[in-house]
Amino acid sequence: MALSIREKYADMFKSLANLSVAAAKIDETNVYQKENPQTRKFMDMLVADNMAEGSRLEGKENFRAFLDAVKGGKHGLILMEHYSNTDLPALCYLLEHDLGDEGKDLSKRIVAIAGMKLNEANPLVRAFAESFTRVVIYPTRSLTKAEEKAQSEEERIEEEKRARTINLAAMRAMDKCKRDGEVILVFPSGTRYRPGHPETKRGLREIDSYLRMFDVMILVTINGSALTIDMNNPDDMLADLVAPDVQIFTASPVIDCKQFRKDYLATLPKEEQDPKQKVIDHIMEIFDEQHEKIEKLR
Repeated sequence: MALSIREKYADMFKSLANLSVAAAKIDETNVYQKENPQTRKFMDMLVADNMAEGSRLEGKENFRAFLDAVKGGKHGLILMEHYSNTDLPALCYLLEHDLGDEGKDLSKRIVAIAGMKLNEANPLVRAFAESFTRVVIYPTRSLTKAEEKAQSEEERIEEEKRARTINLAAMRAMDKCKRDGEVILVFPSGTRYRPGHPETKRGLREIDSYLRMFDVMILVTINGSALTIDMNNPDDMLADLVAPDVQIFTASPVIDCKQFRKDYLATLPKEEQDPKQKVIDHIMEIFDEQHEKIEKLR
C-alpha cells in the first residue's frame, strides 16, 4: 500500500521546516516570494526519487521556441494542467535535467501563481511550496469560503477588502515579473483535479484576463504523477499518496495570446452570455486533446 507523503518523507519535512523562511501570513507586502534554494535541494531529491524510467519532456522544440520569444522581449505565460503538488517541482526538474542550459534558463524564469493556502494552512506545506518562486493571490474560491464562514457583515467586508488588497499587489508583482523577463505559470483550473469531480478540472473564467495581459503562451499537459490525492482526506495535502511514476510534461506550440483569444471569440454567437468562460473552456478542450494523445505513448 502506498504511503502518504507525510509518512514517507517525515524526516525530509522536518529538515524543510527548519529551513523555512516564508511568511506564514500573506498581505500586500509579501505577495512576491523568491524561491528558497535551501529547501529546493530537498524538493529535487523528492522529485528524483519518484521519476520512473521513461519520464521526460515532450515538445522540447516548443519549450525552446517559447524561451526564445521571452528572451526576445515577449511577455510569456505557461498554462499547465494540475494533478498534484509535485507538478511544478517535476516540471522544473525535467527542464533542468532534460533540456540542458536552455531548460535551466527557463526553469529559473518561472514564477508560479499560488493561492495563499500554501503559505497559511500548514507550516510543512509552506516549506514545500517556498522552494519555488511564486506570486501569491487570494483566490476567488477561498474568498467565497471565507465569506460563508464570516460571523458578521463587518467581518465579510473586511475579508473582501483583504482579498482586493492582496490581489492588487499581486497584479503589480506580475507586471514587474513580465518586465524583468520572468515567466508566469498558472494552473487554469485553480485547484488539483480530483477524480470523479469534473468541476475541479473546469477552467476559471479569470484566465481570460491573463490572455489579455500576456503576449505568448504554451499549454503544458501532464501525464503521470508521483502523488495521488487521498480522497478520504482531499484537503490535507500531506495525506497525498506517493509512488514513482512515468511523468511526461508536454508543451504545445507557442500561441499568440491575443490572437488566439480574438480568433476564438469570433467563432462565438453574438448572443453568447459568457464569452470569457467559453474561451477558457476551449483551452481546457485543447488540454484534453493533447493529454489523450500523449497518454497513448505512456
